Amino acid sequence: MIAKREVSPVELVEQCLARIGSVDGRLHSFISLTPERAMDDARGAEQRMMTNSLRGKLDGIPIAHKDIFATQGVATTAHSRLLETWVPEEDAHVVAKLAESGTSMLGKLATHEFALGGPSFDLPWPPARNPWNVEHFTSGSSSGSAAAVAAGLVFGATASDTGGSIREPAALCGVVGVKPTYGLCSRAGVLPLAFSLDHVGAIAWTAEDCALLLQSMAGHDARDRASSNRSVPDYTEKLGTGVDGLRIGVVPHWHESECPVSPAVEAGYLNALEIWRAEGADVVELSMPSLFDYMAATIIIMMSEAYALHEPWMRSRLDQYGELFRDRILLGGLLGSGDYVQAQRLRQRLCATSLKKVAHVDVIVTPSAPREAPRIGAVTKWGLLSSPGFAKPFNITGWPALSLCSGFGDEGLPIGVQVAAKPFQEPLLFRFADAFERATDFRSRRPDLLSLKTHH
Repeated sequence: MIAKREVSPVELVEQCLARIGSVDGRLHSFISLTPERAMDDARGAEQRMMTNSLRGKLDGIPIAHKDIFATQGVATTAHSRLLETWVPEEDAHVVAKLAESGTSMLGKLATHEFALGGPSFDLPWPPARNPWNVEHFTSGSSSGSAAAVAAGLVFGATASDTGGSIREPAALCGVVGVKPTYGLCSRAGVLPLAFSLDHVGAIAWTAEDCALLLQSMAGHDARDRASSNRSVPDYTEKLGTGVDGLRIGVVPHWHESECPVSPAVEAGYLNALEIWRAEGADVVELSMPSLFDYMAATIIIMMSEAYALHEPWMRSRLDQYGELFRDRILLGGLLGSGDYVQAQRLRQRLCATSLKKVAHVDVIVTPSAPREAPRIGAVTKWGLLSSPGFAKPFNITGWPALSLCSGFGDEGLPIGVQVAAKPFQEPLLFRFADAFERATDFRSRRPDLLSLKTHH
Protein backbone atom coordinates (compact mmCIF):
# COMPACT_ATOMS: atom_id res chain seq x y z
CA MET A 1 0.00 0.00 0.00
CA ILE A 2 2.93 2.32 0.68
CA ALA A 3 4.42 1.45 -2.72
CA LYS A 4 1.05 2.29 -4.33
CA ARG A 5 0.85 5.51 -2.25
CA GLU A 6 -2.43 4.28 -0.71
CA VAL A 7 -1.11 4.80 2.81
CA SER A 8 1.40 7.27 4.19
CA PRO A 9 4.28 6.05 6.41
CA VAL A 10 3.74 9.18 8.55
CA GLU A 11 0.06 8.33 9.08
CA LEU A 12 1.01 4.73 9.95
CA VAL A 13 3.35 5.92 12.68
CA GLU A 14 0.77 8.44 13.96
CA GLN A 15 -1.83 5.66 14.16
CA CYS A 16 0.55 3.35 16.03
CA LEU A 17 1.50 6.11 18.49
CA ALA A 18 -2.19 6.90 19.10
CA ARG A 19 -2.94 3.23 19.74
CA ILE A 20 0.03 2.94 22.11
CA GLY A 21 -1.20 6.06 23.93
CA SER A 22 -4.67 4.63 24.38
CA VAL A 23 -3.91 1.03 25.43
CA ASP A 24 -0.30 0.58 26.53
CA GLY A 25 -1.04 2.03 29.96
CA ARG A 26 -2.63 -1.36 30.68
CA LEU A 27 -0.43 -3.55 28.48
CA HIS A 28 3.01 -2.21 29.49
CA SER A 29 4.53 -3.62 26.30
CA PHE A 30 6.86 -0.61 25.87
CA ILE A 31 9.68 0.42 28.21
CA SER A 32 10.35 3.60 26.24
CA LEU A 33 8.83 5.36 23.25
CA THR A 34 10.83 7.20 20.59
CA PRO A 35 8.11 9.24 18.82
CA GLU A 36 10.48 11.86 17.35
CA ARG A 37 12.75 9.18 15.92
CA ALA A 38 9.72 7.30 14.54
CA MET A 39 8.36 10.44 12.85
CA ASP A 40 11.80 11.24 11.37
CA ASP A 41 12.06 7.71 10.01
CA ALA A 42 8.53 7.91 8.61
CA ARG A 43 9.14 11.26 6.91
CA GLY A 44 12.23 9.77 5.24
CA ALA A 45 10.15 6.82 4.02
CA GLU A 46 7.41 9.13 2.78
CA GLN A 47 9.95 11.14 0.80
CA ARG A 48 11.23 7.93 -0.81
CA MET A 49 7.64 6.91 -1.52
CA MET A 50 7.02 10.19 -3.34
CA THR A 51 10.21 9.84 -5.41
CA ASN A 52 9.68 6.12 -6.23
CA SER A 53 12.88 5.21 -4.38
CA LEU A 54 11.54 2.93 -1.64
CA ARG A 55 14.18 0.57 -0.22
CA GLY A 56 11.94 -2.51 -0.23
CA LYS A 57 8.89 -3.97 1.46
CA LEU A 58 9.85 -2.84 4.97
CA ASP A 59 10.29 0.82 4.03
CA GLY A 60 7.92 2.86 6.20
CA ILE A 61 6.83 -0.06 8.39
CA PRO A 62 6.60 0.76 12.15
CA ILE A 63 8.56 -1.66 14.36
CA ALA A 64 10.12 -1.72 17.83
CA HIS A 65 13.02 -3.53 19.48
CA LYS A 66 13.21 -5.85 22.46
CA ASP A 67 15.11 -3.86 25.09
CA ILE A 68 18.18 -6.10 25.04
CA PHE A 69 18.99 -4.87 21.50
CA ALA A 70 21.41 -1.92 21.64
CA THR A 71 20.01 1.26 20.09
CA GLN A 72 22.39 4.16 19.51
CA GLY A 73 21.41 7.18 21.62
CA VAL A 74 18.38 5.38 23.11
CA ALA A 75 18.53 3.77 26.56
CA THR A 76 18.83 -0.03 26.46
CA THR A 77 17.88 -1.36 29.88
CA ALA A 78 17.39 -5.14 29.59
CA HIS A 79 14.40 -4.34 31.87
CA SER A 80 16.88 -4.13 34.75
CA ARG A 81 17.81 -1.56 37.38
CA LEU A 82 21.47 -2.28 36.60
CA LEU A 83 21.20 -0.80 33.10
CA GLU A 84 18.49 1.78 33.74
CA THR A 85 20.66 4.63 32.43
CA TRP A 86 22.81 2.81 29.83
CA VAL A 87 22.72 4.54 26.44
CA PRO A 88 24.67 2.58 23.79
CA GLU A 89 26.97 4.36 21.35
CA GLU A 90 26.03 2.15 18.42
CA ASP A 91 23.16 0.03 17.16
CA ALA A 92 23.05 -3.74 17.36
CA HIS A 93 23.81 -5.24 13.94
CA VAL A 94 20.19 -6.25 13.21
CA VAL A 95 18.87 -2.90 14.51
CA ALA A 96 21.12 -1.13 11.97
CA LYS A 97 20.02 -3.52 9.19
CA LEU A 98 16.34 -2.91 9.88
CA ALA A 99 16.95 0.86 9.97
CA GLU A 100 18.68 0.60 6.58
CA SER A 101 15.56 -1.18 5.27
CA GLY A 102 13.59 1.99 6.05
CA THR A 103 11.61 0.81 9.08
CA SER A 104 10.30 3.40 11.54
CA MET A 105 11.49 2.73 15.12
CA LEU A 106 8.76 3.36 17.68
CA GLY A 107 10.76 2.45 20.80
CA LYS A 108 11.99 -0.30 23.10
CA LEU A 109 9.92 -3.22 24.31
CA ALA A 110 9.54 -4.89 27.69
CA THR A 111 11.39 -8.14 28.30
CA HIS A 112 12.15 -10.29 31.31
CA GLU A 113 15.13 -8.96 33.27
CA PHE A 114 18.23 -9.83 31.20
CA ALA A 115 15.91 -12.11 29.19
CA LEU A 116 15.39 -14.53 32.09
CA GLY A 117 13.80 -13.08 35.25
CA GLY A 118 10.07 -12.61 34.80
CA PRO A 119 7.32 -11.75 35.26
CA SER A 120 8.85 -9.51 37.93
CA PHE A 121 7.01 -6.89 39.95
CA ASP A 122 10.08 -5.44 41.74
CA LEU A 123 11.76 -3.77 38.72
CA PRO A 124 11.60 -0.13 37.53
CA TRP A 125 8.98 -1.13 34.91
CA PRO A 126 6.00 -3.50 35.24
CA PRO A 127 5.88 -6.74 33.24
CA ALA A 128 4.09 -6.76 29.87
CA ARG A 129 0.58 -8.23 29.89
CA ASN A 130 -1.33 -10.38 27.45
CA PRO A 131 -3.55 -8.27 25.14
CA TRP A 132 -6.15 -11.06 24.93
CA ASN A 133 -6.64 -10.73 28.69
CA VAL A 134 -4.42 -8.46 30.80
CA GLU A 135 -4.82 -10.71 33.83
CA HIS A 136 -2.80 -13.34 31.94
CA PHE A 137 0.88 -13.94 31.21
CA THR A 138 2.63 -13.28 27.90
CA SER A 139 5.35 -15.86 28.58
CA GLY A 140 8.85 -14.54 27.90
CA SER A 141 11.34 -13.27 27.58
CA SER A 142 10.21 -11.51 24.36
CA SER A 143 7.08 -10.47 26.26
CA GLY A 144 6.73 -6.89 25.04
CA SER A 145 7.48 -7.91 21.45
CA ALA A 146 4.63 -10.46 21.36
CA ALA A 147 2.17 -8.22 23.25
CA ALA A 148 2.84 -5.15 21.07
CA VAL A 149 2.46 -7.11 17.82
CA ALA A 150 -0.71 -8.87 19.02
CA ALA A 151 -2.29 -5.55 19.99
CA GLY A 152 -1.32 -3.95 16.68
CA LEU A 153 0.88 -1.34 18.37
CA VAL A 154 3.73 -2.27 15.99
CA PHE A 155 3.80 -4.29 12.78
CA GLY A 156 6.90 -6.26 13.74
CA ALA A 157 9.45 -6.56 16.52
CA THR A 158 12.90 -7.96 17.16
CA ALA A 159 13.10 -10.78 19.69
CA SER A 160 15.58 -13.30 21.07
CA ASP A 161 15.33 -16.95 22.04
CA THR A 162 17.66 -18.92 24.38
CA GLY A 163 15.22 -21.60 25.58
CA GLY A 164 11.91 -20.64 23.98
CA SER A 165 11.79 -16.84 24.41
CA ILE A 166 10.40 -16.11 20.91
CA ARG A 167 8.12 -19.07 20.32
CA GLU A 168 6.45 -19.28 23.74
CA PRO A 169 5.33 -15.61 23.84
CA ALA A 170 4.23 -15.93 20.19
CA ALA A 171 2.08 -18.93 21.18
CA LEU A 172 0.52 -17.30 24.26
CA CYS A 173 -0.14 -14.00 22.44
CA GLY A 174 -1.41 -15.51 19.19
CA VAL A 175 1.26 -14.14 16.84
CA VAL A 176 4.02 -15.62 14.65
CA GLY A 177 7.52 -15.86 16.08
CA VAL A 178 10.55 -17.21 14.24
CA LYS A 179 13.76 -18.41 15.89
CA PRO A 180 16.14 -18.84 12.96
CA THR A 181 19.07 -21.23 12.69
CA TYR A 182 21.85 -20.51 15.20
CA GLY A 183 24.20 -17.96 13.62
CA LEU A 184 21.81 -16.81 10.87
CA CYS A 185 21.19 -13.40 12.48
CA SER A 186 24.07 -11.60 14.16
CA ARG A 187 23.93 -11.21 17.95
CA ALA A 188 26.45 -8.34 17.93
CA GLY A 189 25.01 -5.59 20.12
CA VAL A 190 22.37 -7.88 21.68
CA LEU A 191 22.88 -8.38 25.42
CA PRO A 192 23.73 -12.07 25.89
CA LEU A 193 22.09 -14.59 28.20
CA ALA A 194 23.91 -17.79 27.17
CA PHE A 195 26.39 -17.51 24.31
CA SER A 196 25.97 -21.01 22.90
CA LEU A 197 22.15 -20.97 22.96
CA ASP A 198 21.17 -17.35 22.11
CA HIS A 199 19.30 -16.78 18.84
CA VAL A 200 18.10 -13.48 17.36
CA GLY A 201 14.77 -13.53 15.53
CA ALA A 202 11.50 -11.72 14.92
CA ILE A 203 7.82 -11.58 15.84
CA ALA A 204 5.04 -10.36 13.55
CA TRP A 205 1.34 -10.97 12.80
CA THR A 206 1.81 -13.33 9.83
CA ALA A 207 4.38 -15.79 8.51
CA GLU A 208 4.97 -13.56 5.49
CA ASP A 209 5.69 -10.56 7.74
CA CYS A 210 8.21 -12.66 9.70
CA ALA A 211 9.85 -13.74 6.44
CA LEU A 212 10.21 -10.10 5.36
CA LEU A 213 11.76 -9.11 8.69
CA LEU A 214 14.15 -12.06 8.62
CA GLN A 215 15.12 -11.17 5.04
CA SER A 216 16.45 -7.87 6.30
CA MET A 217 18.03 -9.22 9.51
CA ALA A 218 19.86 -12.32 8.22
CA GLY A 219 23.42 -12.34 6.93
CA HIS A 220 27.04 -12.63 7.92
CA ASP A 221 28.59 -10.30 10.50
CA ALA A 222 32.27 -10.63 11.42
CA ARG A 223 31.55 -9.20 14.90
CA ASP A 224 29.57 -12.31 15.92
CA ARG A 225 31.93 -15.28 16.02
CA ALA A 226 29.03 -17.69 15.55
CA SER A 227 27.73 -15.82 12.49
CA SER A 228 27.09 -18.01 9.47
CA ASN A 229 28.75 -17.03 6.21
CA ARG A 230 26.06 -18.47 3.91
CA SER A 231 24.23 -16.51 1.28
CA VAL A 232 20.70 -15.52 2.33
CA PRO A 233 17.89 -17.06 0.23
CA ASP A 234 14.61 -15.33 -0.61
CA TYR A 235 12.41 -16.25 2.34
CA THR A 236 9.17 -15.29 0.56
CA GLU A 237 9.90 -17.15 -2.68
CA LYS A 238 8.00 -20.34 -1.76
CA LEU A 239 5.05 -18.64 -0.04
CA GLY A 240 1.75 -19.66 -1.60
CA THR A 241 3.19 -22.83 -3.18
CA GLY A 242 1.55 -25.11 -0.61
CA VAL A 243 3.01 -28.19 1.06
CA ASP A 244 2.02 -30.96 -1.35
CA GLY A 245 4.46 -33.87 -1.24
CA LEU A 246 6.34 -32.61 1.83
CA ARG A 247 6.80 -34.79 4.91
CA ILE A 248 5.93 -33.81 8.48
CA GLY A 249 7.53 -35.62 11.41
CA VAL A 250 5.51 -35.82 14.63
CA VAL A 251 6.70 -37.02 18.04
CA PRO A 252 3.68 -38.42 19.94
CA HIS A 253 5.62 -39.29 23.13
CA TRP A 254 6.57 -35.61 23.57
CA HIS A 255 3.04 -34.22 24.02
CA GLU A 256 1.27 -37.39 25.16
CA SER A 257 3.45 -38.32 28.14
CA GLU A 258 6.53 -36.11 28.61
CA CYS A 259 4.83 -32.72 28.37
CA PRO A 260 1.05 -33.25 28.43
CA VAL A 261 -0.96 -30.50 26.73
CA SER A 262 -4.35 -28.93 27.38
CA PRO A 263 -7.36 -30.17 25.37
CA ALA A 264 -7.42 -26.96 23.29
CA VAL A 265 -3.70 -27.17 22.48
CA GLU A 266 -4.13 -30.81 21.42
CA ALA A 267 -7.17 -29.98 19.27
CA GLY A 268 -5.32 -27.11 17.59
CA TYR A 269 -2.31 -29.33 16.96
CA LEU A 270 -4.35 -32.18 15.44
CA ASN A 271 -6.35 -29.70 13.36
CA ALA A 272 -3.14 -28.20 11.97
CA LEU A 273 -1.89 -31.65 10.95
CA GLU A 274 -5.25 -32.34 9.26
CA ILE A 275 -5.02 -29.06 7.32
CA TRP A 276 -1.52 -29.85 6.06
CA ARG A 277 -2.60 -33.42 5.23
CA ALA A 278 -5.49 -32.04 3.20
CA GLU A 279 -2.94 -29.88 1.36
CA GLY A 280 -1.01 -33.00 0.39
CA ALA A 281 1.65 -33.34 3.11
CA ASP A 282 2.44 -36.76 4.63
CA VAL A 283 2.65 -37.22 8.41
CA VAL A 284 5.28 -39.62 9.76
CA GLU A 285 5.73 -40.65 13.41
CA LEU A 286 9.21 -40.15 14.84
CA SER A 287 10.80 -41.48 17.98
CA MET A 288 13.07 -38.72 19.31
CA PRO A 289 15.20 -38.40 22.47
CA SER A 290 13.24 -37.47 25.60
CA LEU A 291 12.24 -33.83 26.10
CA PHE A 292 13.78 -34.14 29.57
CA ASP A 293 17.22 -34.77 28.02
CA TYR A 294 16.97 -31.65 25.87
CA MET A 295 15.73 -29.73 28.90
CA ALA A 296 18.55 -30.92 31.19
CA ALA A 297 21.24 -29.97 28.69
CA THR A 298 19.61 -26.59 27.95
CA ILE A 299 19.06 -25.56 31.57
CA ILE A 300 22.55 -26.55 32.75
CA ILE A 301 24.28 -24.85 29.81
CA MET A 302 22.06 -21.76 30.02
CA MET A 303 22.43 -21.32 33.78
CA SER A 304 26.20 -21.93 33.70
CA GLU A 305 26.84 -19.49 30.86
CA ALA A 306 24.48 -16.85 32.29
CA TYR A 307 26.05 -17.12 35.73
CA ALA A 308 29.57 -16.78 34.27
CA LEU A 309 28.42 -13.61 32.54
CA HIS A 310 26.73 -12.04 35.57
CA GLU A 311 29.07 -13.23 38.34
CA PRO A 312 31.16 -10.01 38.50
CA TRP A 313 28.01 -7.88 38.98
CA MET A 314 26.50 -10.45 41.33
CA ARG A 315 29.50 -10.02 43.64
CA SER A 316 29.19 -6.24 43.79
CA ARG A 317 25.56 -5.33 42.94
CA LEU A 318 23.46 -8.34 43.93
CA ASP A 319 20.76 -6.25 45.59
CA GLN A 320 20.07 -4.32 42.36
CA TYR A 321 18.77 -7.39 40.52
CA GLY A 322 15.10 -8.34 40.74
CA GLU A 323 14.33 -11.34 42.92
CA LEU A 324 13.35 -13.74 40.14
CA PHE A 325 16.43 -13.15 38.01
CA ARG A 326 18.76 -13.16 41.01
CA ASP A 327 17.48 -16.43 42.44
CA ARG A 328 17.32 -18.20 39.07
CA ILE A 329 20.81 -17.14 38.05
CA LEU A 330 22.39 -18.02 41.40
CA LEU A 331 21.40 -21.59 40.59
CA GLY A 332 24.16 -21.40 37.97
CA GLY A 333 26.68 -20.73 40.71
CA LEU A 334 25.85 -24.12 42.25
CA LEU A 335 26.74 -25.98 39.06
CA GLY A 336 30.28 -27.31 38.70
CA SER A 337 32.56 -27.45 35.68
CA GLY A 338 31.80 -31.17 35.47
CA ASP A 339 28.06 -30.46 35.12
CA TYR A 340 28.74 -28.01 32.30
CA VAL A 341 31.07 -30.37 30.42
CA GLN A 342 28.65 -33.30 30.77
CA ALA A 343 25.78 -31.10 29.53
CA GLN A 344 27.83 -30.14 26.47
CA ARG A 345 28.63 -33.83 25.85
CA LEU A 346 24.92 -34.66 26.13
CA ARG A 347 24.23 -31.81 23.73
CA GLN A 348 26.57 -33.29 21.11
CA ARG A 349 24.83 -36.66 21.39
CA LEU A 350 21.39 -35.03 21.14
CA CYS A 351 22.43 -33.07 18.03
CA ALA A 352 23.77 -36.19 16.29
CA THR A 353 20.79 -38.38 17.26
CA SER A 354 18.22 -35.72 16.35
CA LEU A 355 19.70 -35.27 12.88
CA LYS A 356 19.61 -39.04 12.26
CA LYS A 357 16.01 -39.37 13.44
CA VAL A 358 14.65 -36.67 11.13
CA ALA A 359 16.65 -37.62 8.01
CA HIS A 360 13.52 -38.64 6.07
CA VAL A 361 11.20 -35.71 6.96
CA ASP A 362 11.11 -32.05 5.88
CA VAL A 363 9.76 -30.48 9.09
CA ILE A 364 8.90 -31.48 12.67
CA VAL A 365 5.57 -30.28 14.07
CA THR A 366 4.81 -30.05 17.80
CA PRO A 367 2.53 -27.97 20.00
CA SER A 368 4.22 -24.61 20.81
CA ALA A 369 3.31 -24.29 24.48
CA PRO A 370 1.62 -26.94 26.64
CA ARG A 371 -1.39 -24.79 27.51
CA GLU A 372 -3.04 -21.41 27.25
CA ALA A 373 -1.55 -18.41 29.05
CA PRO A 374 -1.73 -18.78 32.86
CA ARG A 375 -2.79 -15.89 35.06
CA ILE A 376 0.19 -13.58 35.51
CA GLY A 377 0.12 -13.88 39.32
CA ALA A 378 0.22 -17.68 39.15
CA VAL A 379 3.62 -17.92 37.44
CA THR A 380 6.12 -19.38 39.87
CA LYS A 381 9.84 -18.73 40.28
CA TRP A 382 10.84 -22.31 39.42
CA GLY A 383 8.20 -23.03 36.80
CA LEU A 384 10.93 -23.12 34.17
CA LEU A 385 12.26 -26.28 35.84
CA SER A 386 8.92 -28.05 36.15
CA SER A 387 7.98 -28.61 32.50
CA PRO A 388 10.36 -29.46 29.65
CA GLY A 389 8.34 -27.58 27.01
CA PHE A 390 8.66 -28.06 23.25
CA ALA A 391 11.08 -25.23 22.45
CA LYS A 392 14.37 -26.42 23.94
CA PRO A 393 15.17 -29.23 21.46
CA PHE A 394 15.65 -26.52 18.83
CA ASN A 395 17.83 -24.27 21.01
CA ILE A 396 20.15 -27.12 21.93
CA THR A 397 20.44 -28.21 18.26
CA GLY A 398 20.36 -24.65 16.87
CA TRP A 399 17.71 -25.63 14.30
CA PRO A 400 15.17 -23.08 13.01
CA ALA A 401 11.69 -23.17 14.51
CA LEU A 402 8.56 -21.04 14.26
CA SER A 403 5.36 -20.75 16.30
CA LEU A 404 2.06 -19.72 14.75
CA CYS A 405 -1.46 -19.33 16.08
CA SER A 406 -3.43 -22.57 15.74
CA GLY A 407 -6.66 -21.37 17.33
CA PHE A 408 -8.14 -20.28 20.66
CA GLY A 409 -8.78 -22.18 23.87
CA ASP A 410 -10.05 -21.36 27.35
CA GLU A 411 -11.52 -17.86 27.70
CA GLY A 412 -10.58 -17.09 24.08
CA LEU A 413 -6.84 -17.25 24.82
CA PRO A 414 -4.63 -18.16 21.84
CA ILE A 415 -2.84 -21.46 21.35
CA GLY A 416 0.06 -22.25 19.04
CA VAL A 417 1.69 -24.93 16.91
CA GLN A 418 5.46 -25.15 16.33
CA VAL A 419 7.11 -26.01 13.02
CA ALA A 420 10.85 -26.81 13.11
CA ALA A 421 13.29 -27.85 10.40
CA LYS A 422 16.91 -28.76 9.80
CA PRO A 423 19.54 -25.99 9.76
CA PHE A 424 18.99 -23.17 7.25
CA GLN A 425 15.63 -24.53 6.09
CA GLU A 426 13.71 -21.37 7.12
CA PRO A 427 11.94 -21.19 3.72
CA LEU A 428 10.18 -24.48 4.59
CA LEU A 429 8.93 -23.08 7.91
CA PHE A 430 7.42 -20.04 6.21
CA ARG A 431 5.89 -22.23 3.50
CA PHE A 432 4.11 -24.45 6.07
CA ALA A 433 2.98 -21.51 8.21
CA ASP A 434 1.74 -19.58 5.18
CA ALA A 435 -0.23 -22.59 3.88
CA PHE A 436 -1.89 -22.93 7.29
CA GLU A 437 -2.76 -19.22 7.48
CA ARG A 438 -4.33 -19.34 4.01
CA ALA A 439 -6.47 -22.33 5.00
CA THR A 440 -7.73 -20.83 8.31
CA ASP A 441 -9.16 -17.50 9.43
CA PHE A 442 -7.24 -17.10 12.72
CA ARG A 443 -5.37 -14.05 11.34
CA SER A 444 -8.66 -12.15 11.08
CA ARG A 445 -9.21 -12.27 14.85
CA ARG A 446 -7.58 -9.62 17.06
CA PRO A 447 -7.66 -8.83 20.79
CA ASP A 448 -10.43 -6.43 21.83
CA LEU A 449 -8.52 -3.19 22.27
CA LEU A 450 -11.56 -1.32 23.58
CA SER A 451 -11.36 -3.39 26.74
CA LEU A 452 -7.70 -2.32 27.08
CA LYS A 453 -8.30 1.43 26.94
CA THR A 454 -6.86 3.22 29.95
CA HIS A 455 -9.72 4.72 31.95
CA HIS A 456 -8.87 7.82 33.91
